[in-house]
Amino acid sequence: MLIRKLAHLSDLHLDLTRESDATANALVETLLAERVDHVVVTGDLTHQGSRSEYRRFRDIFSPLLDAGRLTFIPGNHDRTGEDAGSQWMNGRKVRVEQHEGLYLVCVDSTGPHNRNYFACHGELTPAVLEMVDEALCAAPTGALTAVLLHHHVLPLPEESFPERLATRMGWPHASELALGAELVRRVQGRCDLILHGHRHVPREFNLGLCQGRGLRIYNSGSSIELGRFRLFQHASGRLVGEPAWQQTALPPARKRSAPNVMPALQYLASQLAVSLL
Repeated sequence: MLIRKLAHLSDLHLDLTRESDATANALVETLLAERVDHVVVTGDLTHQGSRSEYRRFRDIFSPLLDAGRLTFIPGNHDRTGEDAGSQWMNGRKVRVEQHEGLYLVCVDSTGPHNRNYFACHGELTPAVLEMVDEALCAAPTGALTAVLLHHHVLPLPEESFPERLATRMGWPHASELALGAELVRRVQGRCDLILHGHRHVPREFNLGLCQGRGLRIYNSGSSIELGRFRLFQHASGRLVGEPAWQQTALPPARKRSAPNVMPALQYLASQLAVSLL
């Protein structure tokens, strides 16, 4: 029985600083040292959605990209600024990737509202659910099947004052996907994993068996802030054992508010300029 390794990363928020570069390079070095077969990154690769940040991601992760061992999807931060993430799905909301022992259903949970730096919640429509259904109907029996998206599908605790404020004001910014629970219901018994990011504190749900097949939901957390990633082992279309955290050689990057302040101010300034004109 050939056992393969799948790594889940998310929320890199590459901002062109030495600190984020160093932690990202350490992640790649660890992924290569662990001989991970495939890596998924579930959004927020960039911090301000700039093409230069995206190029930095491609440069750092090139050993995995060039070998066809990396899959990524956009997050809300990738849609701000220059909207680098708008091109990553080639105009599709759902696409499928197949790799050795893997069947990945990639879902773009961002929407046009994510061009607004403060409207960070996701979008999931009935049409997208139908496309996920169709993709899962074509899943081979001998492959580990995972649905990838950026935003959380089930309620999670707020992690910051702005999120708590948004919830108190009745804004959706910190909410789970409106049709997230429906997505979970539809994929149970047909899928092994739902992998997402968005929230920076890692979480997990084990929903048990449905029609003889288990479903687990994992939030990666911010791989840059944590300096680590979850590593899954799988064989013959099923998970082997429990996932394990793999730490990099570098300490986690410090969580800083400064990188969030500048893009927020830039966005407010641009909106003010539009309103004045």
